Amino acid sequence: MEIVATPQSKTVGLSCCGHAAHNHIAFTTSTSTKFMSKFKYNNNNSLITSHQTTKKKNVDIILINYQTTKKKKKKKKSRCTCSDVLRLMDGLKLPIPDDMYALLVQECTLTADSVRAMELHTRITRSLKPPLPLLNRLLLMHLSCGLFDTARHLFDRMIRKDFLTWATMILAYAANADYYEAVNLFLNMQSQFTFLEFPTWLIVCVLQACLCTKNMGLGKQVHASLLKLGIANDLFLNSSLMEFYGKFDCLEGADFVFNQLPRHNTMTWTARIISSCREDHFHDVFTYFTEMGRAGIKKSTFTFSSVLRACGRIDDHGHCGRQVHANAIKLGLDADTFVQCSLTDMYGRSGLLPDAKLVFEMIDGNKRNTACWNAMVTSYMRNGFYVEAIKFLYQMKAAGVQPQESLLNQLRIACGANTIESRI
Repeated sequence: MEIVATPQSKTVGLSCCGHAAHNHIAFTTSTSTKFMSKFKYNNNNSLITSHQTTKKKNVDIILINYQTTKKKKKKKKSRCTCSDVLRLMDGLKLPIPDDMYALLVQECTLTADSVRAMELHTRITRSLKPPLPLLNRLLLMHLSCGLFDTARHLFDRMIRKDFLTWATMILAYAANADYYEAVNLFLNMQSQFTFLEFPTWLIVCVLQACLCTKNMGLGKQVHASLLKLGIANDLFLNSSLMEFYGKFDCLEGADFVFNQLPRHNTMTWTARIISSCREDHFHDVFTYFTEMGRAGIKKSTFTFSSVLRACGRIDDHGHCGRQVHANAIKLGLDADTFVQCSLTDMYGRSGLLPDAKLVFEMIDGNKRNTACWNAMVTSYMRNGFYVEAIKFLYQMKAAGVQPQESLLNQLRIACGANTIESRI
């Protein structure tokens, strides 16, 4: 932050640049990333406010250049802080306008400085009655600094609350894994706002909270409200609804959501495949995969991974899995590590160990993660080739990958603890 003073006029101006670079403020429990990306600051590149100078100080122009500060931060930390600005304004006997407070709150939000955040909050509440937009920014500032108790105290004391006030707290609790409180706040919020005012991202957040709290009833109520208002055609929202029903093992609900959609994309088809796979409807998964191809829908690596998981559990000696593999080759997705790992597991479950080993050896050595090695070792174990499984464990360790204790325990049980203990 750079401060320049010149005694040339009788106007005090505030020019704040670099504002557009921070349209989305991110929040999570540690770095506050996912949550605050839902909120935007004003897009003005500069903000100028005029005030009369005092008799004691003949300082006319105060230029606060945030853009210059941010460029300098790449080389070294700025020495000018929020506290410095407040002290300067006090020294000049100048009143601090609301827009300057808003900019200082934004700066504390971005830096997640809890000490200066508390100092600034105290200063604001003592010097003026903050309007609702400024209170919302204060709420966001405390949450970005990890001051949940302070934020909740401020929230409870707010006489007026708008949509952003409620959404901020709901997303904050969800991001902090306090799903029960997120659900409770949403229930209270419903009495003040209609679903027409709820954006997709908030509803998806609530559905996730319902999943984590095993509150299927509330999730169904949310879905029913969306249908009643005729706003349930969003593809992203419906994919989340299908995932919601799928994780509650309610395949009928997932199918209902899918069939109600006027059109489908990769996300909705994959969500349907995952729901069917979760309920062990493996033949249906392969059928949906085929229908997806006929409809000309683009398939993702995640789609292939989910379908291959189902193919490995169909007792057809790898017939369906080979078709899926051929389709992956055709689309150029067979070189993806995620898909290759799933292919290794699928061939291993189908008893086709030479094919499983061939796919495994095609994986780039630097990209062979624990899941890839586990897939190959368990393939040998599942088919009774314990010596080969032990050899692969040695190779796994030589590659610098540590086998999971659960895998070692399975191998010990299968081979006999006394026989294998000294060899692993």
